[in-house]
Amino acid sequence: MSTDQQPPARPTTLGRGSYAETVRIAEILRKETVGGLLLVAAATVAVVWANSPWAETYVALRDTEVGHAPWHLELTLGAWASDGLLAIFFFLVGLELKREVMIGDLRRWDRAVVPVAAAVGGVVVPALIYLLVNRASPEALVGWAIPTATDIAFAVAVLAIIGSHLPSALRIFLLTLAVVDDLIAILIIALVYSSGIQVQMLLWSLLPLALYAVLARRRRLLFRYRAVPAWLILLPVAIVFWALVHASGIHATIAGVVLGFTVPARLRAEAGEPTGEGVHGLAEIFEHRLRPLSAGVAVPVFAFFSAGVAVGGLDGLTAAVASGVTLGIVLGLVVGKVVGITGTTWAITRLTRAELDPSLRWIDVVGVAALGGIGFTVSLLVAELSFGTGTVMGDRAKVGILLASLVAAVVGSLVLTARNAHYRRITEEEQVDDDADGIPDVYQRRDRDEGDAPAG
Repeated sequence: MSTDQQPPARPTTLGRGSYAETVRIAEILRKETVGGLLLVAAATVAVVWANSPWAETYVALRDTEVGHAPWHLELTLGAWASDGLLAIFFFLVGLELKREVMIGDLRRWDRAVVPVAAAVGGVVVPALIYLLVNRASPEALVGWAIPTATDIAFAVAVLAIIGSHLPSALRIFLLTLAVVDDLIAILIIALVYSSGIQVQMLLWSLLPLALYAVLARRRRLLFRYRAVPAWLILLPVAIVFWALVHASGIHATIAGVVLGFTVPARLRAEAGEPTGEGVHGLAEIFEHRLRPLSAGVAVPVFAFFSAGVAVGGLDGLTAAVASGVTLGIVLGLVVGKVVGITGTTWAITRLTRAELDPSLRWIDVVGVAALGGIGFTVSLLVAELSFGTGTVMGDRAKVGILLASLVAAVVGSLVLTARNAHYRRITEEEQVDDDADGIPDVYQRRDRDEGDAPAG
């Protein structure tokens, strides 16, 4: 073979993404780190309080009802946290999903296929393990979706605590995995845990949704009066849509996702609206402003009201661990996530005749997959939807979620910490900018190799 006839390069699995995507992911994860630490703190306080001599005050606070009954909005504080505050979290999920598909790395199938397939594997295998463990208990089978979730905030908090220098490729893989995982969870909640649908209310909800979509897309209507912030116009419309969806019987968090999907991800200049370097698309503006509220308030408050389970001492913990619900969740999250994510990633790599990026090893995928077993926030929500609040099975499910998240965090930490010196060298390489143009050299080499335009 002549020197100018080189064999075609084999595709690479978990290679570096674009520099723009790397910068965006790094910014998101920095904010999620603080939120994750608050999440862990809130859950710890809830568990300690629920098992203290003052446990009755915790239950009384969680079950305090607030709201207007004629509007179907007389809810407990715990329900307000799960139905209301988590809608903010799911709104951001909707924004992230749309952004990833429209302008992120998910728009390219060659980059999307691995994390999408891995997320599906990380949902299917844990669900199958749970069903297998609880096959003889029909009342427990309802909770099959509990061990399918991945909590990115908790996972990132673990990375911050152990001081991991996780390379950008693995960080993007983890976040993309969690985003696709959230989409699957959204579909499960909408299709499985919605009952008694009120069609009339659902039809009425289309009116504020249409108005919200028009206002979000016709940005000049929002910028015509600069003294009025865009959120002040959109928020009342969003609240009306959320209330109608809640009254329709569909879980109200779905309203947040749908609203997120209506916000345009691309910046399209229109006549009469401000332009210039400092102007961003509405999705990016909302994501930037709402992420601190979601990560710092909404999710920790939900965790506080949902994680407080009375274990009942050593005997109660032993009984809970011996139950099929707890065991199915622990095995699903700790074992199922590792097998599902790693196994699917390996299978896709072989089927596409790709190669794992030379800077990584399969043990790195195992470490990230182990962190995927931290199911916390969405798992707690699905547990409440499956078994209710304060029930025996609901409490055992929460014990399983807490125990599995702790074990997954420890396992992931041990695997990734062992590779930390290697990660540090990769991170240092990703920061070298010899030509001082503001873009690390490794990303420019990647663009040239793939035939892309230079990142910038």
